[in-house]
Amino acid sequence: MELQEKVLSIMQKATKPLKTGEIAVLAGIEKKDAEKAVRLLSRAEKIYSPARCQWQVK
Repeated sequence: MELQEKVLSIMQKATKPLKTGEIAVLAGIEKKDAEKAVRLLSRAEKIYSPARCQWQVK
């Protein structure tokens, strides 16, 4: 599974907006990789930030 798909899947299962550190722990990846996936998903407009440093699926 591609990293972005894995991160998106975790975010869809979440009941609240997640920080990149939380995403990294849940995905079992490094924080820098989570940040990269979040940045790419944000550019693709699949996720958004409802509050500073928190991310949620659109």
